[in-house]
Amino acid sequence: MAAPQRHCNRQRGFTLIEVLVSVLIFTLGILGLVGMQASAIKFSTDAHQRAQATFLADQLLARMLIADPTTSATFAHKPGGTTGCAPTGVASTNAIVLEWLAEVTAAFPLAATDKQQIVITGVPANEVTVKLCWQNRPSDAPHTLEVSNRVQWP
Repeated sequence: MAAPQRHCNRQRGFTLIEVLVSVLIFTLGILGLVGMQASAIKFSTDAHQRAQATFLADQLLARMLIADPTTSATFAHKPGGTTGCAPTGVASTNAIVLEWLAEVTAAFPLAATDKQQIVITGVPANEVTVKLCWQNRPSDAPHTLEVSNRVQWP
């Protein structure tokens, strides 16, 4: 008498549930990568803007260095107030400062000239603090950069 044959029902392939779970895990991984890419772009943009703001402040200090030292007080722009992005005082009428403010506005379209500040202190007037303030979008919090230096006229 022959032994009875056993029929093994071995599963072959994947079930629908397994495929759906693997697609879900893959999708979550892709969403994570997209989020990291967005953060990387934001941080890169912020770093670029800070570098650009530092360059602009350095340019103003260099222009002050080659200017006539007797005109140093005319470089002051809205020198009063300690609240960020809300300086007070008289705006500068110095041509070099006005040109620099135009460059700041060109680099940062939402950087209003009345929010930038140049403070000249010291005896003689050679300690300079440049405060830049800008926004990427009107709804964003303002970004600020402050650079202080001592200008040594010859």
